[in-house]
Amino acid sequence: MGDNEADLLRLWREKRGEAEPPDLSGDLLVQLGSVTEGLNRRWYEKNTGHSVEDAQRQVFHPVHRWMAATLDGRIEATGAVFEAKFMLPWNFSEEAAAEKHMAQLQHNMWVTASRAAVLSIITGGGKWVEISISADPLYQHLLLTAEKKFWRCVERGEPPALFGIEPPRPRLEAFRIVDMTTSNAWAEFACLFRQTREAALGHERAKGELKSLVPEDAREASGHGVRARRSKSGAITLDLITTS
Repeated sequence: MGDNEADLLRLWREKRGEAEPPDLSGDLLVQLGSVTEGLNRRWYEKNTGHSVEDAQRQVFHPVHRWMAATLDGRIEATGAVFEAKFMLPWNFSEEAAAEKHMAQLQHNMWVTASRAAVLSIITGGGKWVEISISADPLYQHLLLTAEKKFWRCVERGEPPALFGIEPPRPRLEAFRIVDMTTSNAWAEFACLFRQTREAALGHERAKGELKSLVPEDAREASGHGVRARRSKSGAITLDLITTS
């Protein structure tokens, strides 16, 4: 589901038994994620009051038995999938983190029939972030299609191709209060907003009054440079009459 063709072909060869899985024992970031997983789970439980169960449990889809997921855990109270990650602090953003792990989260939700997932992230900068992700049926359908195609390639020996589907954008909770006084663009448009506010309010009021003046049986009404047109559904739109 990503955009790295080399990684896809490496995984394909690995699944066909033509290549060994990569040795991640020397990958510091992977090892940090592994050793901090227990801490991540305990930190989540401490800060939310929710218990996490089924850590490292392997689960199979009830129908597609070839689909499996090894869970970091499940939230006991809600059944949501729990996923623990360690990420570096520079250039960190919640949107990028959610996008990076979206396919894995949607796959795990599909396998476990969960409607939600929690992405719990500890950064190297000492920051903890919790991101809630909802199940996306359309994306999960495309994900299942991609997985089926990939596995057929494994069985038949045909090299797979990237699927090329953008992950859904998560709805992140807004929690910050930001001072924009140092933004020149904000200053420019804030000034324009103040200057045009009264005119905009008057414009909206005039639109409403003009529409109410159009007779019920009129398909079109015009005068003083303004024309109102009624659609088949009954909606009225206004435009200016231009003279050449």
